[in-house]
Amino acid sequence: MIRDYETVSEAVNDLKKRGYTADLSMEADKECLVCKSTAIQLSPEDFSIDEVYRFEGITDPGDEMIVYAISSSSNEIKGIVVNAFGMYSSYRASKLVEHLSKHHS
Repeated sequence: MIRDYETVSEAVNDLKKRGYTADLSMEADKECLVCKSTAIQLSPEDFSIDEVYRFEGITDPGDEMIVYAISSSSNEIKGIVVNAFGMYSSYRASKLVEHLSKHHS
């Protein structure tokens, strides 16, 4: 069930309550996600994007963010990736997300 959140922090807090507790970051140069606490690396074949929430900055384009709920059954991990989009997004991270979205659509 996709939910409607007003803010990034509201989405992140609810996802954590629902078991998405790993803090994941994009490693665009390696084209993988990394769990910050365990150093587990997840290649695109190792995980699914379960939910996506996009937040547009009403007054500041720098507030444009996207939240991904990620799961990996093979690594028994569920986590969250928060990424900027728009003019402040990382080109490499955006390319990784584009690749992952196509891979798991």
